[in-house]
Amino acid sequence: MVERFHVKLDDMKEEVLKMGFLAEEMLEKSVIALKDQDPELAEEIISKKEKIAALDFNIEKDVLRLVPLYQPMAKDMRTIACILKMITYLTRIGRYGKDIAKVVPELIQEAPLCKLVNIPYMAEIVGSMIHDALKAFETEDLTLIADFDERDDKVDALRYSIFRECISYMTENPRNITQCAHYIMIARYLERCADHACKIAEKIHYMVTGEHIEIG
Repeated sequence: MVERFHVKLDDMKEEVLKMGFLAEEMLEKSVIALKDQDPELAEEIISKKEKIAALDFNIEKDVLRLVPLYQPMAKDMRTIACILKMITYLTRIGRYGKDIAKVVPELIQEAPLCKLVNIPYMAEIVGSMIHDALKAFETEDLTLIADFDERDDKVDALRYSIFRECISYMTENPRNITQCAHYIMIARYLERCADHACKIAEKIHYMVTGEHIEIG
Protein backbone atom coordinates (compact mmCIF):
# COMPACT_ATOMS: atom_id res chain seq x y z
CA MET A 1 0.00 0.00 0.00
CA VAL A 2 2.75 2.43 1.01
CA GLU A 3 4.89 1.41 -1.96
CA ARG A 4 1.98 1.99 -4.35
CA PHE A 5 1.41 5.43 -2.84
CA HIS A 6 5.03 6.44 -3.40
CA VAL A 7 4.91 5.25 -7.00
CA LYS A 8 1.86 7.42 -7.58
CA LEU A 9 3.45 10.35 -5.77
CA ASP A 10 6.57 10.04 -7.92
CA ASP A 11 4.34 10.06 -11.00
CA MET A 12 2.72 13.27 -9.77
CA LYS A 13 6.12 14.85 -9.23
CA GLU A 14 7.05 13.98 -12.82
CA GLU A 15 3.88 15.70 -14.02
CA VAL A 16 4.72 18.78 -11.97
CA LEU A 17 8.18 18.89 -13.53
CA LYS A 18 6.63 18.56 -16.99
CA MET A 19 4.34 21.47 -16.19
CA GLY A 20 7.25 23.46 -14.76
CA PHE A 21 9.40 23.02 -17.83
CA LEU A 22 6.46 24.07 -20.00
CA ALA A 23 5.95 27.25 -17.95
CA GLU A 24 9.69 27.95 -18.07
CA GLU A 25 9.71 27.42 -21.84
CA MET A 26 6.70 29.70 -22.39
CA LEU A 27 8.35 32.53 -20.49
CA GLU A 28 11.76 32.06 -22.09
CA LYS A 29 10.42 31.83 -25.64
CA SER A 30 8.11 34.82 -25.18
CA VAL A 31 11.14 37.03 -24.56
CA ILE A 32 12.94 35.45 -27.53
CA ALA A 33 9.89 36.23 -29.70
CA LEU A 34 9.97 39.79 -28.40
CA LYS A 35 13.70 40.17 -29.04
CA ASP A 36 13.59 38.56 -32.51
CA GLN A 37 10.26 40.19 -33.43
CA ASP A 38 8.88 36.77 -34.27
CA PRO A 39 5.05 36.70 -34.32
CA GLU A 40 4.94 33.02 -35.30
CA LEU A 41 6.87 32.01 -32.19
CA ALA A 42 4.61 34.27 -30.14
CA GLU A 43 1.56 32.50 -31.53
CA GLU A 44 3.10 29.11 -30.70
CA ILE A 45 3.49 30.21 -27.07
CA ILE A 46 -0.08 31.52 -26.87
CA SER A 47 -1.37 28.19 -28.19
CA LYS A 48 0.17 26.37 -25.20
CA LYS A 49 -2.13 28.03 -22.66
CA GLU A 50 -4.62 25.16 -22.93
CA LYS A 51 -1.89 22.59 -22.29
CA ILE A 52 -0.65 24.24 -19.11
CA ALA A 53 -4.24 24.73 -17.89
CA ALA A 54 -4.95 21.04 -18.51
CA LEU A 55 -1.85 20.01 -16.56
CA ASP A 56 -2.92 22.23 -13.67
CA PHE A 57 -6.41 20.68 -13.61
CA ASN A 58 -5.28 17.07 -13.96
CA ILE A 59 -2.47 17.25 -11.41
CA GLU A 60 -4.73 18.85 -8.81
CA LYS A 61 -7.43 16.24 -9.43
CA ASP A 62 -5.01 13.31 -9.24
CA VAL A 63 -3.13 14.57 -6.18
CA LEU A 64 -6.33 15.21 -4.22
CA ARG A 65 -7.38 11.61 -4.86
CA LEU A 66 -4.27 10.41 -3.02
CA VAL A 67 -5.16 12.07 0.27
CA PRO A 68 -8.35 10.18 1.24
CA LEU A 69 -7.10 6.99 -0.41
CA TYR A 70 -3.71 6.73 1.36
CA GLN A 71 -3.94 9.28 4.20
CA PRO A 72 -0.32 10.45 3.88
CA MET A 73 1.52 11.99 6.82
CA ALA A 74 4.69 13.96 7.58
CA LYS A 75 6.90 14.55 4.54
CA ASP A 76 4.50 12.84 2.14
CA MET A 77 1.76 15.26 3.13
CA ARG A 78 4.18 18.20 2.82
CA THR A 79 5.03 17.01 -0.68
CA ILE A 80 1.38 16.99 -1.64
CA ALA A 81 0.95 20.50 -0.19
CA CYS A 82 4.01 21.64 -2.13
CA ILE A 83 2.64 20.22 -5.38
CA LEU A 84 -0.71 21.94 -4.95
CA LYS A 85 0.98 25.31 -4.38
CA MET A 86 3.52 24.82 -7.16
CA ILE A 87 0.98 24.16 -9.89
CA THR A 88 -0.74 27.45 -9.07
CA TYR A 89 2.51 29.40 -9.30
CA LEU A 90 3.55 27.57 -12.48
CA THR A 91 0.21 28.34 -14.12
CA ARG A 92 0.76 32.01 -13.41
CA ILE A 93 4.29 31.92 -14.82
CA GLY A 94 2.98 30.32 -18.01
CA ARG A 95 0.24 32.93 -18.20
CA TYR A 96 2.77 35.74 -17.96
CA GLY A 97 4.69 34.12 -20.82
CA LYS A 98 1.47 34.11 -22.83
CA ASP A 99 0.81 37.77 -21.93
CA ILE A 100 4.27 38.80 -23.13
CA ALA A 101 3.78 36.85 -26.36
CA LYS A 102 0.45 38.60 -27.00
CA VAL A 103 2.11 42.04 -27.30
CA VAL A 104 4.77 40.87 -29.76
CA PRO A 105 2.71 41.65 -32.92
CA GLU A 106 2.16 45.21 -31.75
CA LEU A 107 5.79 45.78 -30.81
CA ILE A 108 7.22 44.59 -34.13
CA GLN A 109 5.91 47.83 -35.66
CA GLU A 110 8.81 49.71 -34.03
CA ALA A 111 12.56 49.08 -33.74
CA PRO A 112 13.38 47.88 -30.18
CA LEU A 113 14.69 50.61 -27.93
CA CYS A 114 18.20 50.12 -26.58
CA LYS A 115 18.26 46.31 -26.73
CA LEU A 116 14.85 46.08 -25.06
CA VAL A 117 16.06 48.10 -22.06
CA ASN A 118 17.64 45.09 -20.30
CA ILE A 119 14.49 42.93 -20.49
CA PRO A 120 16.40 39.91 -21.94
CA TYR A 121 18.95 40.08 -19.11
CA MET A 122 16.17 40.33 -16.53
CA ALA A 123 14.41 37.36 -18.16
CA GLU A 124 17.64 35.34 -18.01
CA ILE A 125 17.88 35.78 -14.23
CA VAL A 126 14.20 34.95 -13.73
CA GLY A 127 14.51 31.89 -15.96
CA SER A 128 17.47 30.65 -13.92
CA MET A 129 15.42 30.99 -10.74
CA ILE A 130 12.53 28.96 -12.19
CA HIS A 131 14.90 26.32 -13.52
CA ASP A 132 16.79 25.97 -10.23
CA ALA A 133 13.55 25.80 -8.24
CA LEU A 134 12.35 22.93 -10.44
CA LYS A 135 15.69 21.18 -10.07
CA ALA A 136 15.53 21.61 -6.28
CA PHE A 137 12.05 20.07 -6.30
CA GLU A 138 13.33 17.12 -8.33
CA THR A 139 16.53 16.51 -6.34
CA GLU A 140 15.71 18.06 -2.93
CA ASP A 141 19.04 19.91 -3.18
CA LEU A 142 18.35 23.14 -1.28
CA THR A 143 21.69 24.69 -2.25
CA LEU A 144 20.09 25.42 -5.63
CA ILE A 145 17.74 27.94 -4.00
CA ALA A 146 20.07 29.25 -1.30
CA ASP A 147 20.80 32.54 -3.11
CA PHE A 148 17.23 33.33 -4.19
CA ASP A 149 17.09 36.41 -1.95
CA GLU A 150 20.03 37.95 -3.81
CA ARG A 151 18.68 37.01 -7.23
CA ASP A 152 15.26 38.40 -6.35
CA ASP A 153 16.85 41.68 -5.23
CA LYS A 154 18.66 41.90 -8.56
CA VAL A 155 15.39 41.35 -10.45
CA ASP A 156 13.69 44.08 -8.40
CA ALA A 157 16.53 46.49 -9.12
CA LEU A 158 16.32 45.75 -12.85
CA ARG A 159 12.59 46.39 -12.86
CA TYR A 160 13.06 49.87 -11.38
CA SER A 161 15.98 50.55 -13.72
CA ILE A 162 13.83 49.61 -16.73
CA PHE A 163 11.00 51.80 -15.43
CA ARG A 164 13.26 54.84 -15.07
CA GLU A 165 14.85 54.30 -18.48
CA CYS A 166 11.45 53.96 -20.14
CA ILE A 167 10.20 57.15 -18.50
CA SER A 168 13.24 58.90 -19.93
CA TYR A 169 12.50 57.59 -23.45
CA MET A 170 8.85 58.61 -23.18
CA THR A 171 9.79 62.11 -22.05
CA GLU A 172 12.23 62.53 -24.92
CA ASN A 173 9.76 61.41 -27.59
CA PRO A 174 6.00 60.83 -27.16
CA ARG A 175 6.16 58.29 -30.00
CA ASN A 176 7.94 55.96 -27.56
CA ILE A 177 5.06 55.94 -25.08
CA THR A 178 3.24 52.81 -26.33
CA GLN A 179 6.41 50.79 -26.73
CA CYS A 180 7.78 51.81 -23.34
CA ALA A 181 4.45 51.20 -21.60
CA HIS A 182 4.64 47.61 -22.85
CA TYR A 183 8.25 47.30 -21.66
CA ILE A 184 7.28 48.53 -18.19
CA MET A 185 4.49 45.95 -18.02
CA ILE A 186 6.76 43.15 -19.26
CA ALA A 187 9.32 44.04 -16.59
CA ARG A 188 6.51 43.84 -14.04
CA TYR A 189 5.49 40.41 -15.39
CA LEU A 190 9.06 39.18 -15.05
CA GLU A 191 9.31 40.51 -11.51
CA ARG A 192 6.12 38.64 -10.60
CA CYS A 193 7.56 35.45 -12.11
CA ALA A 194 10.62 35.85 -9.91
CA ASP A 195 8.29 36.26 -6.92
CA HIS A 196 6.51 33.04 -7.90
CA ALA A 197 9.87 31.25 -8.16
CA CYS A 198 10.65 32.45 -4.62
CA LYS A 199 7.31 31.12 -3.37
CA ILE A 200 7.99 27.78 -5.04
CA ALA A 201 11.39 27.71 -3.33
CA GLU A 202 9.76 28.40 0.05
CA LYS A 203 7.39 25.46 -0.42
CA ILE A 204 10.22 23.17 -1.49
CA HIS A 205 12.23 24.13 1.59
CA TYR A 206 9.21 23.29 3.77
CA MET A 207 8.69 20.01 1.89
CA VAL A 208 12.27 18.91 2.55
CA THR A 209 12.86 20.25 6.08
CA GLY A 210 9.44 20.85 7.64
CA GLU A 211 10.53 24.45 8.36
CA HIS A 212 8.89 27.58 6.97
CA ILE A 213 11.13 30.31 5.52
CA GLU A 214 10.47 33.59 3.72
CA ILE A 215 12.37 34.47 0.54
CA GLY A 216 12.36 37.87 -1.14
